[in-house]
Amino acid sequence: MKIVTYNVNGLRSAINKNFYDWVKAVDCDVLCLQEVKATPEQIDHSIFESFGYNAYWHPAEKKGYSGVAIFSKINPVNVQIGMDNEVYDREGRVIRIDFNDFSILNVYMPSGTSGEERQMFKYMWLDDFYDYISKLKVEYPNLIICGDYNICHQPIDIHNPKSNANSSGFLPEERAWISKFLDLGFIDSFRYFNQEPHHYTWWSYRAGARSKNLGWRIDYQMITKELSDRLQRTIILSDAKHADHCPVLLEIN
Repeated sequence: MKIVTYNVNGLRSAINKNFYDWVKAVDCDVLCLQEVKATPEQIDHSIFESFGYNAYWHPAEKKGYSGVAIFSKINPVNVQIGMDNEVYDREGRVIRIDFNDFSILNVYMPSGTSGEERQMFKYMWLDDFYDYISKLKVEYPNLIICGDYNICHQPIDIHNPKSNANSSGFLPEERAWISKFLDLGFIDSFRYFNQEPHHYTWWSYRAGARSKNLGWRIDYQMITKELSDRLQRTIILSDAKHADHCPVLLEIN
């Protein structure tokens, strides 16, 4: 089974960059998108449907902002929109689909790069999301949490850790949170297979950062340890260039 996570930074924009052709070629079973910046009625679903996908959406209340969606070829037994927290749910940050023996949670975590207020919001989110997952994991032990976490975990995950030591997304408190999150019983599936540097999932549009591979790894496929024996591979699909992020592909039995 192939599961792909991709922050498309605007689904309509990605579609204008041959996104449909890419989706057909990748042929994944579940496609988790973040920052869709659209509502379902703004997208032509007929092409997704022709590929065999059913769509599940959690758009933000604010137009052209945030939002997550899941496209699945396998019918889930349950779909959960949001995390039952109005503060975050109005921003369209979480959607979960449950299958018979495991669940996929698609998340778009807040960024703190716009200023102190949003950084404080991010810290509040991290505390609340940790508590939410702590409880959810008890009920759904076979859990995949994929998406844009907006945090680099280790120096190996960022092109210049020294100069970014005080940058949102690589702050000590954020990095410590990822460690604490993993200690809940999760595996960073990409690092499970690959310990090499220079693998990133986001690049600034400025100064030719992507062509120079001056990036950050902030998009993850985290899985609970209960699923570790079903892991096949996790790879970064850096050739996909529909946005400032690129997708991450997870394969499990």
